[in-house]
Amino acid sequence: MNVYDCQDPEERSAGLDEAVNALGRGALAVIPTDTVYGIAADAFDARAVAALLAAKGRGRQMPPPVLVGSPETLDGLATEVPGVVRDLVTAFWPGPLTIICLAQPSLAWDLGDTDGTVALRMPADETALALLRRTGPLAVSSANLSGQPSANTAAQAVAYFGDKVAVYLDAGHAGGGVASTIVDATAERLTILRQGALSRAELAAVAPELAEDLAAEQPEAEDEVAAGEPEAADTGSAVDDAEAADTEPAADAAAAEVPTGEGDAPR
Repeated sequence: MNVYDCQDPEERSAGLDEAVNALGRGALAVIPTDTVYGIAADAFDARAVAALLAAKGRGRQMPPPVLVGSPETLDGLATEVPGVVRDLVTAFWPGPLTIICLAQPSLAWDLGDTDGTVALRMPADETALALLRRTGPLAVSSANLSGQPSANTAAQAVAYFGDKVAVYLDAGHAGGGVASTIVDATAERLTILRQGALSRAELAAVAPELAEDLAAEQPEAEDEVAAGEPEAADTGSAVDDAEAADTEPAADAAAAEVPTGEGDAPR
């Protein structure tokens, strides 16, 4: 287990290198996001994702969200993406918005019981983005044990996971400590599954149909999901937030978890 001070340029560089190596061999890393800290695994390594869920004390019914390093990744991971979702991505990525989409059926991954969905987020955190641009998509749930508060510092994450995580990237206090907002885009009309850092009014300015969303608000998930988030609450069909991260997908992966994990991500 190694902790790197990412507020020091040399340590940040070394920490990113070690995190890339650790994630590449199937180990776990804790990363900062703009919401909360997230616990991350290679999204395409089923054993690593299973280890992430086990570390949090979760089962496959609460899959983690997936954090990405660029908006362009959306079409590689999701299918049948509505134009309004692209508008939301343009307006709020990178940022605390987790979107649950239909997953590309050809993807060779196993995030858990996602029912064919995936929760996606691009975090507004320089360290997280630097890592994601080197590793590709990461499964990220908020850095906490199931039922416990999300970690806002690397030290809190160390207390939760200890040597179950190979690398901790410490960038100081995470973002605003509030999970990402989760929007479900898998049905005919958009639905807000969790109101987090982004308000309904902010989203409705881009997607007017959300102003008329009469669906009952979902209670905040325990997370981030991701990661989620790595984000403070995870939800589960593909959502947890992370997230990372804000931290947990498809309903904090971040930290995302309504039709998936807990999420934003950091979630």
